[in-house]
Amino acid sequence: MARAGLGAGLGLALALALALSPSRAKPTLRKERVLRPDSELGARPPEGNGSFQYDHEAFLGREDARGFDQLSPEESRARLGKIVDRIDSDGDGFVTTEELKVWIKRVQKRYIYDNVAKVWKDYDRDKDNRISWEEYKQATYGYYLGSPAEFQDSADHLTFKKMLPRDERRFKAADLDGDLAATREEFTAFLHPEEFEHMKEIVVLETLEDIDKNGDGFVDQDEYIADMFSHEDGGPEPDWVLSEREQFSDFRDLNKDGKLDQDEIRHWILPQDYDHAQAEARHLVYESDRNKDEKLTKEEILDNWNMFVGSQATNYGEDLTKSHDEL
Repeated sequence: MARAGLGAGLGLALALALALSPSRAKPTLRKERVLRPDSELGARPPEGNGSFQYDHEAFLGREDARGFDQLSPEESRARLGKIVDRIDSDGDGFVTTEELKVWIKRVQKRYIYDNVAKVWKDYDRDKDNRISWEEYKQATYGYYLGSPAEFQDSADHLTFKKMLPRDERRFKAADLDGDLAATREEFTAFLHPEEFEHMKEIVVLETLEDIDKNGDGFVDQDEYIADMFSHEDGGPEPDWVLSEREQFSDFRDLNKDGKLDQDEIRHWILPQDYDHAQAEARHLVYESDRNKDEKLTKEEILDNWNMFVGSQATNYGEDLTKSHDEL
């Protein structure tokens, strides 16, 4: 759902709409509609693959995990020790599952705020550290507003007419104090509504509007499938499409009336039954808790440092030599 960075001359919301246009979908494209807060943290890979990469990215964030890969084991452990002191929020010398969960959620949400920081100056034109609706509208749609004749009869014009009021509705939902000027937190909610509880209804409504092609206010099975699969080549449906039809009937359509209403769409795209950060925190504690007291000392974490942060430990000296030779 994030919009930032999707377009320059083309409006951000318009670029998003065009990117999601069914006419551009590949015949076997499978679109993932399920949204998860802290969405940089996806599903855990199967156990036993011998890699701690998922743990590193969950604990550090993707960018910092790459940075730690370039450190020596000694430096990696030293930096981890400093991180542990920050995670232990009550200073009792132990890291609990809850403290780890709070840390992981903060790390995973950091990429969202970094994203907003990168685009903030493009919209805050008067430099008052707030972005008004007018500033956003002019920055995103100014070209179209100023030159309507150029695209009056084009497909872009129809998309523009749809997206401008949709953006305004979302902006007003994010603008909690109703002054039509977004603070950084409010603008973050506008660009990343899936991350904020008060924006969930907007996410559900926009999803419904995207998929509901006949405009009846519901999503039937054909619309559900058309959102993720196009019959452009006229061939048979892949097995995964047949599986999705079964998913629709057995699990999506809760009241079995053959269509999804807003409550059923919410249940589908915003599942509440699994907390990835909680699961990862429990996993890290379980794997490192030597005395099985369900909390970790700094020593226990540092003894299992390669699960938390890692480095190219086995190849570190070799990589340094290789880099030197290449230079």
